[in-house]
Amino acid sequence: MSNYYCKYCGHKSSAISTLTAQSYSKHPDGRGKHALYEGSEKAKYSCRFCGHSSGSIATLTAQSCARHPDGKGKHQPAL
Repeated sequence: MSNYYCKYCGHKSSAISTLTAQSYSKHPDGRGKHALYEGSEKAKYSCRFCGHSSGSIATLTAQSCARHPDGKGKHQPAL
């Protein structure tokens, strides 16, 4: 059974349709849905902006990234 993750928060679901149908209050635009992380499952995930790494997408994306393009965003996993 595969797991699918939100690229913004690391929320896990067993179906893409379920993941992307759910609203997400912390979405960057403030009112969007979870967005699919299209990379593979890994032991470590790295931020695409600064290289910071973590063992889970949820932990990585919960932290602010000083190199995020908008200057106040969170880490985002690299593919």
